[in-house]
Amino acid sequence: MLEMDLVHAIRWKFYREGISQRDIAKQLGCSRNTVKKYLGQAEPAYRRKKKHASPVRDKAEALIETIIKEWEDKTTPKQRITGERLHSDLVRRGCEVGITTVRKIFKERRRQEAETFIPLIHRPGEEVQVDFFEVTVDVAGERRKAWMFLMRLMFSKRDFAWVYDGCTQLAFLDGHVRAFNHFGAVPARAIYDNLKAAVKKVVLGGRVLTEPMKSISSHYLFEPCFARVGRGNDKGGVEARGGGIRYQDLTPIPSGGSLTQISENLMAKLESKFALSRAEDGTLKRDLFNQELPLMRPLPMAPFPVHEIRVISVSKCSLARVKGVEYSLPSTWARLNVMAYVGLETVEFRWQDRRVLRQRGRKGQRCVHYTDYLKELAIKPQAVRQVATELVEELGEPYGRLWALLVSSYGDKEGAKVLAKILGAIVKNGAEQVTKAVTLALATKRLHLPALGLSLSGPPRFVPVPPALEQYVVESSRAADFDRLLAVAR
Repeated sequence: MLEMDLVHAIRWKFYREGISQRDIAKQLGCSRNTVKKYLGQAEPAYRRKKKHASPVRDKAEALIETIIKEWEDKTTPKQRITGERLHSDLVRRGCEVGITTVRKIFKERRRQEAETFIPLIHRPGEEVQVDFFEVTVDVAGERRKAWMFLMRLMFSKRDFAWVYDGCTQLAFLDGHVRAFNHFGAVPARAIYDNLKAAVKKVVLGGRVLTEPMKSISSHYLFEPCFARVGRGNDKGGVEARGGGIRYQDLTPIPSGGSLTQISENLMAKLESKFALSRAEDGTLKRDLFNQELPLMRPLPMAPFPVHEIRVISVSKCSLARVKGVEYSLPSTWARLNVMAYVGLETVEFRWQDRRVLRQRGRKGQRCVHYTDYLKELAIKPQAVRQVATELVEELGEPYGRLWALLVSSYGDKEGAKVLAKILGAIVKNGAEQVTKAVTLALATKRLHLPALGLSLSGPPRFVPVPPALEQYVVESSRAADFDRLLAVAR
């Protein structure tokens, strides 16, 4: 008789038929102790009354605890102890134990120490989780590392993702502004890990926030919350989603002319999937978002300004260094202290009521605009000769054609002297007037410098006379000729 059948027969005969334990034992051919045991339990079970001695295992367990304590400051979560490494160290210390036993001991120890997670409830409009993820992109044919900012609404599971050059404070702020604008509202709480853009210092009982973190949370009126130090799983929703986006939407490696283009393509993918995706109960996620939207805080009237403000010293070369990039400024700003409003894509320099806007360069780059140095170039023809190609490109047409004409007519050395004079005219009379005169001169094939208010010595004042006019001789005039004309007029 099978053991389960025996248990059933014993319990049936005793409780339903009223047969004594002695008679049941005789009928079923088992001991009265067996009958007594199964009357107290409904299923067969083996219970060890005392633990068997296992001296090798006990010795191995004690040594494993010693080894783990010794290695506490010699390991990291990614360079951690393994069962195989423990076994080799135990054998070296004279403990002859099998690797299977070591693995079982170590596995049980990890199980006991493992954190037990709590199933949380995400209520509509209450919570977003935020993080950065390292990604690889191809920008204008160049493969490089970038960082994806991800904000995830935990109730409706709607995502906002944007790709940035770095995991910087400006990217952190810009990501929030874009995400809240995308959702059209602000949740009650945002959960982060202890990233430097938000947390200045972790102290007992809380965090010391950075000034930008204080500013943006005050502007949008949301509560910043933080995971435990080193516990990214406290915001497991965004952690898992970030990996999913990398596998599903950023593979193969995305490419585009700029990070903005790559980000816009990524958001188009995420939004198209969100419009069709459903929750576990079959509800469309977009319907869940419509439920939580009215429960979130409306956007403030004024947008949050995403920039850093710095005081910058302009060098004697009229260069200002910001975040590893040098920018040229008007030469009259040399040796001044100016305000720099550093954004993600632009830097605005301010001095008194003047403002100069520059596109952000990459670290180590020098962004020089030679039109900032027109006053100096007007008196330094040799410098004009060295930077003429870049200068005329900045000035635009007709100065490219003008420089080509000067070089072909006089050579670059003498042509640079002429161009320097023209730059002086721009400083004195303004670019609009000089540009008109240069355009007219090129159209008539004559470089009529007196019309620009210039005087030259050296090269001719105009290009060769057209062949149709070569037969005419124009005599030079004298002051006496003008006196004679005036006398006749009287």
